[in-house]
Amino acid sequence: MRSPHHIPTHPHPYDVPYEEPPAPPTTRRRTGRRRRRGHFFSGLPFALKTVASLLVLAAFLTLADRWAVLYAEHRAADTLKDRLRLTAAPEVEIDGFPFLPQLVGKRLDSVKVTVPDVAADRVTLAAVSATAHDIRLDGDGPTSVRGARVPRLDGDVLLSFADMNRELGASQVTFTGAGRDRVAVRGTLPVAGHDLRLRADVRVARDGERGVDTRIGGMRLDIGELATYRPGTRASQGLHLTRASAAALARETRKARAVLAVPSVVRALGVPDATVREAQRSDTALSRLTGRPEFVRQAMRLNLLDLALAHPELLDRLGLDPALLDALSQLTRPVLADRLSLAFRLPEPPSGELRLRDVRVAKDGIRVRIEGSGLAVGP
Repeated sequence: MRSPHHIPTHPHPYDVPYEEPPAPPTTRRRTGRRRRRGHFFSGLPFALKTVASLLVLAAFLTLADRWAVLYAEHRAADTLKDRLRLTAAPEVEIDGFPFLPQLVGKRLDSVKVTVPDVAADRVTLAAVSATAHDIRLDGDGPTSVRGARVPRLDGDVLLSFADMNRELGASQVTFTGAGRDRVAVRGTLPVAGHDLRLRADVRVARDGERGVDTRIGGMRLDIGELATYRPGTRASQGLHLTRASAAALARETRKARAVLAVPSVVRALGVPDATVREAQRSDTALSRLTGRPEFVRQAMRLNLLDLALAHPELLDRLGLDPALLDALSQLTRPVLADRLSLAFRLPEPPSGELRLRDVRVAKDGIRVRIEGSGLAVGP
């Protein structure tokens, strides 16, 4: 007999929960468009590799080309230094890209050469910069270049004011631009132990095909406020009193009488002998004579160098050093002009022609345009 609380061990078939069977797998048909897209992406890595390879090859060729240019520039600089006997190797820049095909063809588009510190007569050219065009190389191959032919060349030459101040002025005279063709010279010049103020004007012009000429004008040396020396033989040149010192002479009785005691001075002043004799006896007559406006102008026209030869004691009374006057008499116009000359000539090339085309004064110095043709470097 079953207990009322009996639980069956096997469930009834109708008591099992229902489960739906799994859905069959669905298959999607690949369209032709999708197949084509997949093929494009599968080929992309190969394209990237090709582009990268080309870029690496181009970079390698460019680097090799630039190394070849640097090597050629270095060799050219050493060759120019030796064959032109320069103190320093010039700076060489080879233009044009690529370089290697030009070298193989033995023909360069252009080469720029800058040579510093070139000696030219009494001055040093700060820089000579020239560009050669359409250069033809001589040699059996790219590695055996023996020389070069330059059909055409143009460039610039700089004569620096800084170099002129150092070489010619010795830190006492300065050269500055005063116009397109003029240079102002200012400073001091030691003469017989005296520092005289120097003023001069230099005019710059071309001298033929290869030279620069300078003409010195307005040269004067000031001895303080006492006198001014202008080298030359004209009436306005020589050693003359300044207006201030001539006016002081007219006011000082002792100096005035000493000057009037020299017959050559009296004749140069144009004063009648009777007037001079009266002025020597009377201070009133002397003041009347020296107080005239024309007396100062006449005193300024006296050439003190002429007086120094015959009456050295008179110049001593005027406060002039006899040794200084003797040195000034030897400082003639050609001597002083030579000390201030900026003239120079370009060196003559071994072959071809090198010419000056334009000369002008710039802020930093004298600049000269040059051009050449038929030049050659090497054997």
